[in-house]
Amino acid sequence: MKEVNELHVAVLAGGPGSEREVSLASAKGVVGALEGRVGEVTLVDVKDSSFILPETTDIAFNVIHGTFGEDGVLQAELERRGVPYTGARAVSSAIAFDKVLSKERFLSGGVSTPGSAVVMIDEPDVSPGAVGLPCVVKPPREGSSVGVHLVDTEEEWREAIGDAGKYSRDILVEELIRGKELTVGIVGDEVLPVIHIQPRSGFYDISNKYPWMTGDGGTDYFCPADLPEEVTAEVQRQALLAHQSLGVEVYSRVDVLLREDDSQPFVLEVNTIPGMTESSLLPKAASAAGMDYATLCLKIIKLSLNFE
Repeated sequence: MKEVNELHVAVLAGGPGSEREVSLASAKGVVGALEGRVGEVTLVDVKDSSFILPETTDIAFNVIHGTFGEDGVLQAELERRGVPYTGARAVSSAIAFDKVLSKERFLSGGVSTPGSAVVMIDEPDVSPGAVGLPCVVKPPREGSSVGVHLVDTEEEWREAIGDAGKYSRDILVEELIRGKELTVGIVGDEVLPVIHIQPRSGFYDISNKYPWMTGDGGTDYFCPADLPEEVTAEVQRQALLAHQSLGVEVYSRVDVLLREDDSQPFVLEVNTIPGMTESSLLPKAASAAGMDYATLCLKIIKLSLNFE
């Protein structure tokens, strides 16, 4: 087997989904980090399954967020071609990308997660059901909080269902947990420091995640999060438990809400292709643990090759 510094790495970017521009930004960072540290780096702009890889590709570094790149479709295509790739395998990717399937695994795995129900938007008089108001409305298979709404009133419910229904016929309705938004990176068997995400307004939606893309919003990040030691330990424990309950390989970033009244953490989802720009959350957490951006990228490659 080649040494890492001899590998030809194809960085797969873009994709056909709603997070294409974010993916291209991640890819630019990864390419820069790997240049001079591996044998060769090639950026491949992927639009569908007909993408062409260089013949000498040793491993594909997948930074395609959301649809096609994070849902197991790209992983299955790479497996069909016999091309090694970074990150979670096809099955765990598909499970993690589907919030309904993830919820089932969380519950069976003893992960603390908000109460929820699944509703079909084409049912007559669709309602939040047992969850009630307030609640959170989510299309089950989208990333970057696309189509996500915090709902307090009947009018907001109708608007939320109308918007979420653009992405899916089935909608996940979750109990609304008010508190601190946190995220925890996991690389191999290492649980990284907790990041506190503090949007300057509203919640951590796409405008607050990517103000450079949307032109508004913004967020402050605190890493390590200012939490009591025992709370930090429980947040990290729940994040690792969620990662393991989905069978995720290599790395992930787990989103958690910490309820303001009793500091109980609730896992929301596991991101198998988290943002990978130098200022993204996983690299922030890795840096706080003493792992610089280039080292993080190389570690992801090394860990991924162990699954081939």
